[in-house]
Amino acid sequence: MDTETYKLGEELDSFNYQEVQNGILAILEKGSSAVLDMTACNYVSSTGLRVLLYTKKVAAAKGLKIYLKGVSDEVKDIMSVTGFDNFFDYA
Repeated sequence: MDTETYKLGEELDSFNYQEVQNGILAILEKGSSAVLDMTACNYVSSTGLRVLLYTKKVAAAKGLKIYLKGVSDEVKDIMSVTGFDNFFDYA
């Protein structure tokens, strides 16, 4: 299965969610799974969490996967509190 990497910036929030979502969906449309490189990302808002969940659902419907890579402690805490940490595979 092919994979492509998408690099996130410092934040995933209501200001940039559409760009991030479109970038991930473009990878999935090619038939590739996506590795989200979150090394630089230190904040994910509720809008950002919705983007992650939505793209995971789109990927699953296509038989593809979303992998998270380089998740910071701050983002891990956010995902843990919301239960999102159980939804994703980590690269």
